[in-house]
Amino acid sequence: MSNFEVSVIIRTYNEEKYLPDLLEAIRLQSFPNYEIIVVDSGSLDRTREIAEQGADRLVKMQSGDFTFGYALNTGIQEASGRFMVIVSAHTLPLNPEWLGKLIDPLYDDKIAMVYGKQLGSAASKFSEVQDMQRTFGPKRQVLRPPRFFANNANSAVRKDLWQQHPFDESLLGLEDIEWARYWMERDFQVVYEPEAALYHIHEETWRQVRRRYYREAVAARRIGIKGLSNVLTTPVIESAYVFFDLIRMMTPAGDGSVSEGSFFEKVHESILFRTNKSIGTVKGLLGGPVMENSATKQSILFDRGCNAVVIHGPGRASYEEVEIPEVKPGDVLIRVAYEAVCATDLEIYDGSLGFYKNGMAHYPIIPGHEFSGRIVAAGPNVDHLQAGDAVVVECIQTCGVCAECGRENWIACRDRAEMGVLNRNGGYAEYVVVPGRYVHRLPGDFDLKKACLCEPLAVALKGLKRLRRTWLAKKEPKRCAVVGAGPLGHLCARVLGIWGHNVTVFDRSPLRRGYFQGAEIQVSDDLTRLKEFDNLIEATGDPEALDSILLESPAGATILLLGLPYARRKFTFESIVAFDKIVVGSVGSSAKHFEKAIELLPQLEAEAFLEKILPLSEFAKAWELARSDKHLKIILEMV
Repeated sequence: MSNFEVSVIIRTYNEEKYLPDLLEAIRLQSFPNYEIIVVDSGSLDRTREIAEQGADRLVKMQSGDFTFGYALNTGIQEASGRFMVIVSAHTLPLNPEWLGKLIDPLYDDKIAMVYGKQLGSAASKFSEVQDMQRTFGPKRQVLRPPRFFANNANSAVRKDLWQQHPFDESLLGLEDIEWARYWMERDFQVVYEPEAALYHIHEETWRQVRRRYYREAVAARRIGIKGLSNVLTTPVIESAYVFFDLIRMMTPAGDGSVSEGSFFEKVHESILFRTNKSIGTVKGLLGGPVMENSATKQSILFDRGCNAVVIHGPGRASYEEVEIPEVKPGDVLIRVAYEAVCATDLEIYDGSLGFYKNGMAHYPIIPGHEFSGRIVAAGPNVDHLQAGDAVVVECIQTCGVCAECGRENWIACRDRAEMGVLNRNGGYAEYVVVPGRYVHRLPGDFDLKKACLCEPLAVALKGLKRLRRTWLAKKEPKRCAVVGAGPLGHLCARVLGIWGHNVTVFDRSPLRRGYFQGAEIQVSDDLTRLKEFDNLIEATGDPEALDSILLESPAGATILLLGLPYARRKFTFESIVAFDKIVVGSVGSSAKHFEKAIELLPQLEAEAFLEKILPLSEFAKAWELARSDKHLKIILEMV
């Protein structure tokens, strides 16, 4: 182990947004002799990947083992520095002198700990900025009992003293104040150094604000710096601070903050912040022994929420925060990268999908079954996948043990689920938990945007395989007509072209026909030409198109039906029976079709599918565009 003067310890949990800038800022510090150690507590995002690239060492721990003190102690045990600098992952030093200024007082043997100044950012809540200004003033201070304070978002301690008294691992927070108090009561000093300044960036929901002040209040009561008397005084003090916040907002020379928003937005935010801070604090002071309940401790220490689109009923959908499900044995947790909009998503929203009409499926549901992502965590009994793998997921998921599953007749399984459609939430979310046996690993260089097409391509491949079963001379080129140049029809045409068949695509839309420009695929809008083709694929679900195919196709033709749903109407099947035609239906796909799709997709020209990408939060706009037929496919990106 190399010897460094300083070891910088960064605790992380889902910090991919700010960690890169912090690591870069530390690397630009003028103080030369330091190492960076990141202690990660089971991040679900790219935090660990970023840490492995930008830090000197990454220490991994399970979120179930986490406390603030335990994470720090774990990191410091790995450190070789004389001084330990502790910094929050969502901070940013003001200048290259920050590190040197922070540790300089520690060269005095009487000083055990230093903490630096914290400033709000443009994302900060106005009231929190005011609290920071009251707490972290412009003057350097040497703290003495009974004024016990420190803050490990921006602090430095002596390792030799830490070896004698590590951070308290039983506390929900305020391990910094407990440590400072311990040494102050033994005649050591704690110094506040305003020149060691950084931005502390909090982008918390109101639930997160309540939880933060709850755990701090539990810890404050535990270490004896607050008691039941504060239950009454806290709401009074915070109410007074609302008044002071208002005065600061109206100060002509400026409010002293960098927070954004209009005057009325700040007033509203101030009331909400002070209210949630009070609620969290009061509940924490009155709270019980939460550390004894691991589930409660987890909920307080970690926010396992993510953004998702939830359809609550016909015509009712919202972009909201949902809880990330537990990863059970056999499951994997996937961080979704891209989700493609499918007509089925719109039918669920409209309430027109048969599953929701006949009562098989129920709201609310997170839609989406055409998605790609990366494995975040794999539960017990999952051996073929590991964190970091790029993956796609089968839509139809069956019990695997019934008689129909034994015959590989997956669609007939009475206990089946369908991602984002029936009995299982789908990919319109930042994270999704699915059974690992339905997850397929992609090659390392696979384009995750393009990977969204694996599911519809697998559906197309299943249908085309059923069509090929009717062919006697399978290797001879066939004359194939694809009616409908939407996503599924387009994929069928591309696959048939790769297989060497003569393909003509029929569609009324010049835009969709134009996507085949330059390809060895013919296009037309004249359905009277259908008599020229021995094999016809119906991919629209339009009863008029189906009627034309049934009537216009030649004797001996084979017709593959992929479109859904066909409206109730009278069809004449005399032309089928009298002219020896074959009708084949197909829906969904299975594992073998996904494997073939992963193999085949890199060969497909797919630029037309990728021309319109929107963030998940703009799902409503994406659905409008999907209905407009202005693009072949709309893809949502999890940003």
